[in-house]
Amino acid sequence: MAATPKNATSEILLEAIINSLEDDKAEEIVQIDLRGKSSIGDYMVVCSGRSSRQVAAIAEKLVDRLKQDYGRHCRIEGKETGDWVLIDTGDVIVHVFRPEVREFYQIEKMWLPAGAIASGV
Repeated sequence: MAATPKNATSEILLEAIINSLEDDKAEEIVQIDLRGKSSIGDYMVVCSGRSSRQVAAIAEKLVDRLKQDYGRHCRIEGKETGDWVLIDTGDVIVHVFRPEVREFYQIEKMWLPAGAIASGV
């Protein structure tokens, strides 16, 4: 059975998000399993774009694809500046950074288990 807006699991959304990010040439994509750790969502995805323009474009295309394919109306913050865009899909939280901003905040280190090394998808 194909995924519809009503039966799209967090895993299906995660796969769609990763595919969208890869299609738009996002770099250093990291997925973090939040199940049992936080109520903000099931997964977090962190990635980088090479410039403010690319960061904003990656985020905009992702939101458009999720709306078109899954009927998801995502909340998006930070697209105007393009340094750090946060996309809340409900089940998956996506952070798209410029590399310098990502390095400064090191958000993956807050959520990955102690001693874990962030690995790209």
